[in-house]
Amino acid sequence: MITGAHTVIYAEDAVAARAFFRDVLGLANVDAHDGWLIFKSPPAEIAVHPAEPDDSGRAEFYLMCDDLLATVDELRSKGVEFTAEVSNAGWGLLTRLRVPGAGEIGLYQPRHPTAYDLA
Repeated sequence: MITGAHTVIYAEDAVAARAFFRDVLGLANVDAHDGWLIFKSPPAEIAVHPAEPDDSGRAEFYLMCDDLLATVDELRSKGVEFTAEVSNAGWGLLTRLRVPGAGEIGLYQPRHPTAYDLA
């Protein structure tokens, strides 16, 4: 049966992106070989949204937090660059941040019921 999920983020500069997840976000990791780090994810959930045929199968990556404004302040103090202002998306407060060498990811404070802590 399924024992886990593995998220892949493709990075133009994988070394910089790995350093960000390790040093800035502080995610625990293992070295699979020669500096190829695999990170422990925070608790996760999967949402399936309707899409047009051209977008079907596309995936997005978001980190979640309990207090977006405090998290933004904490990450800014560590030098994280935010690429979007905090906005109210209805289902939560949302922003985007730059991962060095790997583009942008979303960060949000959910207002919807969450599934990541279900037994």
